[in-house]
Amino acid sequence: MGNLVLYRKYRPQTFKEIVGQEHVVKTLTNALKHKLISHAYIFSGPRGSGKTTLARIMAKSVNCENRKDQEFEPCNKCSSCSEIITGRSLDLIEIDAASHRGIDEIRELREGIRFSPVKSKYKVFIIDESHQLTKEAANALLKTLEEPPSHAIFILATTEIHKMIPTIISRCQRFDFRKLKLEEIVSRLEFIAKKEKARIERSALELIALNSGGAVRDAESLLDQTLAFSGALTDSQAIKSEDIKDLLGIADTSVISQFTDFLIDKNSKEAVRFLNDNFEKGKDPQEFIKYLINYLRQIIISKINPEFVNPIILGLTKEEREKLQFQAERFETKELHYALNLFMEAENKMKYSSIPQLPLELAIIDITIKES
Repeated sequence: MGNLVLYRKYRPQTFKEIVGQEHVVKTLTNALKHKLISHAYIFSGPRGSGKTTLARIMAKSVNCENRKDQEFEPCNKCSSCSEIITGRSLDLIEIDAASHRGIDEIRELREGIRFSPVKSKYKVFIIDESHQLTKEAANALLKTLEEPPSHAIFILATTEIHKMIPTIISRCQRFDFRKLKLEEIVSRLEFIAKKEKARIERSALELIALNSGGAVRDAESLLDQTLAFSGALTDSQAIKSEDIKDLLGIADTSVISQFTDFLIDKNSKEAVRFLNDNFEKGKDPQEFIKYLINYLRQIIISKINPEFVNPIILGLTKEEREKLQFQAERFETKELHYALNLFMEAENKMKYSSIPQLPLELAIIDITIKES
């Protein structure tokens, strides 16, 4: 297990370990307790929210040899559970529709469905990224979903439910997964850090969670990267938020705050100089603008009601919150709205620009000169 990345090493193996999808877990576990198992499910939601993980737990539970009536958790000890955990089960077929999206693959699947499970009660088919199936493949799958054999269970996972054909959705029980809240991700990271015997401050974990985009898998990957970095620290040192900022190239709040002052003062010369000085020091332009947009959003929220500002989101100290409130009073609402729109456009353009900071520089000029 030592060479496994954290998100695989600590992948939840039971329903109670699933974080943030209580509404899905409750429905599925009730179905298992009362033997109301459907032949087809569709798990929809953002990446890293636990769709495939929950599908595998479901596969273990329906085939668990030791699970008794009115129970829902897999034992994780019987031969069926062990084979699924180690990826050796012949009755769990996982298909990545991103790379196996054609009608030929679905025809092979249909042929295989006719055969009874090798040793389990059910043959479970997990089709990941199912929205990427071709139209022909989706129609072929539809025929199978209409009249599946009693020993087959389908679990379709997708990040883009709107691309699925409605007739497939109508034949499945649909479950919508949500992005995880900041506190839920931090709690999960604390659990893993404790298991790994890693010393890391809560503020650092909050920063990792903030940069995960609500995906626990991404947060665990960032934690993995952080723990690799911590090898350079002594045993007495704990990983701090400053270490995370350096590691991920995240702009410090004080840097964003100072940059915002230049925007308010319409000082394009100092804004551009300050920007490039920070990029020369290794700051990531994409991370900078992402954090800037978040900071300006907090200013807008502060103008609506200062009590709505979430200090955890930006890791703000008391002094930094007071500075943000002062900037909110100086920044005109119309100008702030204009600036946010330009920076969001610049963020998209930066992904394809040969000079990453150029769209950001042009946005600065528009905000500080054209509006002056």
